[in-house]
Amino acid sequence: MAAYVLHLAILAGIYIILTVSINLIIGYAGQVSLGHAAFYGIGAYISALVSLHWHLPFPAAALAALLAAGLCGLALGLPTLRLKEDYLAIVTLGFGVIVDLVFLNLEVTGGPDGLPGIPAPSFLGLDFRPPWLYLILVVVIVILVLIAAYRLVDSYHGRALRAIRDHEITAQVMGINTPAYKIVVFTLAAALAGLAGSLYAHYITFINPETFGLHTSILILTMVVLGGMGSIAGSVLGAVILTILPEMLRQAHAYQELIYGGLLMLLLIWRPSGLLGRGKLSLKFLKREG
Repeated sequence: MAAYVLHLAILAGIYIILTVSINLIIGYAGQVSLGHAAFYGIGAYISALVSLHWHLPFPAAALAALLAAGLCGLALGLPTLRLKEDYLAIVTLGFGVIVDLVFLNLEVTGGPDGLPGIPAPSFLGLDFRPPWLYLILVVVIVILVLIAAYRLVDSYHGRALRAIRDHEITAQVMGINTPAYKIVVFTLAAALAGLAGSLYAHYITFINPETFGLHTSILILTMVVLGGMGSIAGSVLGAVILTILPEMLRQAHAYQELIYGGLLMLLLIWRPSGLLGRGKLSLKFLKREG
């Protein structure tokens, strides 16, 4: 039982990084991304390949994953972030499909069979193979990501992002370089997703393309909507709830998806801004908002 709880806690930590990263795009910059799992997968595969073929330590593999995913985000963002909401969503969705097909067809990625035998992190004389040690590693990285995210959104740059989200034309008139801000935050979010992918790959020690498909992008997006767009604390809450909730519903296997979907629908009807949609805990989600 303890091992299972540790497993869920590690997965929740990884999903927190993913949810915070996409919330920077959607909740703060007001952009729509439906292919965020592609950057997650890029980070996982790059980290795994660096470890398996070059035998570099985990910090180097994680850095390579972060940089590779960030560069892919930059390459996608430069030509597409001038597009408006619906078009950007379609482009990012297409990017996710393309990346999934690349993973499926390249020999170096193992094709549909995936990559087994990914080594667990080991550095500074510590072997992070035991789950409790790996959880400590994940928690430290999550704390660093949350501190960086809070510092960003509470700074002048965070206010500029919210101005772009609320009214892009007004932000431009005020002298904010909106294309630059959108590209930078998209690149940063992609890099953080790559870091989460590295943590996932070295924890599970096996990856295949199925893990990084559209369903994962939708799951991450649902976590953001549940917790509250434009709220870092909401990202944490949404990730934790949607990591634990499916496990709590496992006993009702035949009705799991029905219950899961129904609970989400009811919450979004009664609390459309999410549980922490305004950046602070609110119990008013029990009442219809007027």
